[in-house]
Amino acid sequence: MINRSNDLTKILEYVDDYPVVGIIGARQVGKTTIARQIAAGFSSNGKDTTIFDLENPEDVARLNDPMLALRPLRGLVILDEIQRKPEIFEVLRVLADRENAPAKFVVLGSAAPNLLRQGSETLAGRICFYELYGLSLEETGMKQIDALWLRGGFPRAFTAATDAKSFLWRRNFIRTFLERDLPGLGIRVSGETMFRFWSMLAHYHGQIWNASEFGRSFGVADTTIRGYLDKLADCFMVRILRPWHENISKRQIKSAKIFIVDSGITHNFLGVRTLTDLKGHPKCGASWEGFVIGEIIRKLEIEREECYFWGTHAGLELDLLLVRGNTRIGFEVKRTSSPGVSHSMKNAITDLNLKHLYVIHAGEDSFALNSKITAVSICRLLQDITI
Repeated sequence: MINRSNDLTKILEYVDDYPVVGIIGARQVGKTTIARQIAAGFSSNGKDTTIFDLENPEDVARLNDPMLALRPLRGLVILDEIQRKPEIFEVLRVLADRENAPAKFVVLGSAAPNLLRQGSETLAGRICFYELYGLSLEETGMKQIDALWLRGGFPRAFTAATDAKSFLWRRNFIRTFLERDLPGLGIRVSGETMFRFWSMLAHYHGQIWNASEFGRSFGVADTTIRGYLDKLADCFMVRILRPWHENISKRQIKSAKIFIVDSGITHNFLGVRTLTDLKGHPKCGASWEGFVIGEIIRKLEIEREECYFWGTHAGLELDLLLVRGNTRIGFEVKRTSSPGVSHSMKNAITDLNLKHLYVIHAGEDSFALNSKITAVSICRLLQDITI
């Protein structure tokens, strides 16, 4: 089992501070494994633990009267796939407000808080959400960077015995997600339609979102297409990087940039099975950009509302802009071992008033390009970026 101690430590801090903690993330990303590790820790300290899996008919039957089932419990109570029985949130509100808090609750969900809106609203001030991503470079180690990029961060895909078995696992995951998981979340879009849409997104990975172009391809309104995109984003399958606007004379891009979150899923839709296939594919650069941006977001713990991209109609751009309070940090991703200072970088520093700009590259060394621009090796990403 790959050590995910960083995620475990942060979640335990939330458990100490809140009566209810929600662990959210894509299906098969490791939420249940993390929750069982938390339960094992509680049990080893002599505390009671109870686990309900809401995909198990027996556990669903036990929760037929949630208040009757949950009120007597002490210690730690874990409710897996909570979105399948959202009425439990009303019960958790009552139980979370009891004096002396006899039980802590950890709920796991495969949908973003806005799909779990009932829980967010009912438990306001009582629940803290933690978004669990797939495996990261920090967890797999830099020696596994090519494997992580090719296979993606789903634990079973990454740890598969061969690239072929990893590809097969991801193919089955996509099918199951479309045929079972989306309907289970109340999303009424046919699996075939969503497969076509998702596949088209993979070929637009790293490009500017154009709802009209997608709408023409599917013969539906722009608003319908936007709904498809939001549904995949709510299920943690798509990253929508919003555009940043600055009060400058340049005409700036006002549409979002779209990435599929997991690089392995992207490669399945592109038909990429091996590292050799990937390095020779036309989308290699875009795939690398999305992969590295995901690692930066993990490394710096960037919230969704803090990350943007910036571009102008004249061709100036910045791959990732971190806006945290009054601090602005820029990131450029280059699949090269000898990065230089570009016209776009100089303009981004001036126009956006950047504190610093990092160029993440595929070489082995990190070095300063000038006083405000540092080239950082992907191999030293975890050590050489500070904000």
